[in-house]
Formats: sequence, C-alpha cells, structure tokens
Amino acid sequence: MLLCTVWGLQQVAIKLANAGISPVWQAGLRSLGATALVWGWASARGVKLWSSDGTLAPGLVAGLLFAGEFALIFWALEFTTASRGVIFLYTAPFFVALGAVWLLPHERMRRAQWAGMALAFLGVLTLFGESLLLGSGRAWIGDLMMLLAASMWAATTLTVKVSPLIRVPAEKTLLYQLGISALVLPLLSLAFGEPGVFAPTTVVWASLAFQTVIVAAASYVAWFWLISQYPATRLSSFSFLTPVMGVLAGGLLLGEALTPAVFAALALVGAGIWIANRPSPEAAPVPVR
Repeated sequence: MLLCTVWGLQQVAIKLANAGISPVWQAGLRSLGATALVWGWASARGVKLWSSDGTLAPGLVAGLLFAGEFALIFWALEFTTASRGVIFLYTAPFFVALGAVWLLPHERMRRAQWAGMALAFLGVLTLFGESLLLGSGRAWIGDLMMLLAASMWAATTLTVKVSPLIRVPAEKTLLYQLGISALVLPLLSLAFGEPGVFAPTTVVWASLAFQTVIVAAASYVAWFWLISQYPATRLSSFSFLTPVMGVLAGGLLLGEALTPAVFAALALVGAGIWIANRPSPEAAPVPVR
C-alpha cells in the first residue's frame, strides 16, 4: 500500500519536473542518480553483483524494456494529465495476466479473471472515448503512449518472473534496468534534440529528487523483491490502489479536472484488476519462499 501511494505521486512529480527539464532527459537523470544510490546500497550490504548467474541476456532485455517504458511515461505526460496517465499505466496487470497464460502456465486464468480483464478494458475505452469523441485535444496521444508503457512494464515483470533474474537479489535486477536506461535515455534525448534542463526551480529539482531517491531507488528495490516472493498476478492485484492515489494527487496537487469519465474509468479498471487477481475460494494459501 505504501508503494502504491508513492507510485501514485510519481506522475505528479514527473509533470512538475517537466516544466523545467525535458521529459526523456529527466528520465535519464533519474535513472543515473538512482543507479548510483542502488549501487551504493548493494555494495554496503555485500550484494553479489558480478557473479556468473545467467542473467546477462534477460537483464539486458529488462533494461531496454525499462528504458522504453519510462521514455514513454515521461513524454506522455506532455500530452495528457497525471490523473488520466496513471489510469492507463496501471492497466499493466491486464497485460501481466494475459502474458501469464502463455509464460506462466501454473498461474492459469479463470473465468472471473477474464471478466475482470474485460472490465479493465472497458475502463480504458471510456477514457479513450472522452479523448476522441469529446474533443480532449491531443490527450489521446499521451493516453496511447501510457498504454504502451503499461505493456512494457508488464513485459518487464514477466521477463523477471520467467528468467534467472527471479533467483538473484532484487538490487541486481534493478541495476540492470537502471544502468541500461541511464545509458540509453540520455542518448535518446540527444537524438530527439531536447534542450535538457531549461527552467530549473526548487520545485523542479525537488520533484526530480523525489523520483530518484524514493521512487526509482527505494521503491523499486522493494518491488522486485516482492516479485521474487509472490505470484505475479496475485501481487499485481494491489496495483489497482495506485490509480486511486494518482487520480487524487492529480486533482489535489495539480488542480486537474476530474471528469465523470475519469472516475468511471478508475472504477472499472480498479474493479476489473481486483476481480481478475483475487484468489479463488478453493485456492490454498500461497506460501512465501
């Protein structure tokens, strides 16, 4: 629940920092700072980072997916609001559940899960309908980018779950992603011709610091540790709390308009993900490894 609160605030922090730092450049700075922090944390705890454990290939894949995901997230918030963006981003459990059908056969989809996924998809269509039919400007571009970012987040989760990354410390899994994105994102920013830091203020730097220290370093170490301990679909059921926090944060901190469509989509996505990922009545408790 704490992680969901932090991630709900993430979209607001990105939006605030976008006012003074180009989106992809900002994402690169965040990854660079978080890489240094997680590296220091891992070194202090004696975590083995250089052992030969078969994680290089999946680590590279996870890192590229992570870079693509956050380039899309930061750029998308130039077009859409934080309130809308967080709803689209947290359709990721939808993609996790679909991917698990093929990649995690021991986590089979039940009828209730398919029904939940249908509800979540209906919520996405509700927001797209508002963008396309009610004249929400270019919001649909950002919405679509957020949806693609959600699919890449799900792909990262599944990559970790089905590869040797599941057996290594969470810090090493995270460093693959942070380190690779710290290299890729600045190059991508230069390729796009972004100006970089163009209007630094106290709020801009504080927003970047929050993302770097709290979100990208501390919360992600905790997240990948959780992935290594619990079933991916079961764990993802908690994610529906994040859009709630994100929508509230967007409305309260940024003054974003919270339309009926936003609340309808929030209810549908949240309810759908919860229904899809709740344990069946006959299921035995899942032991923690």
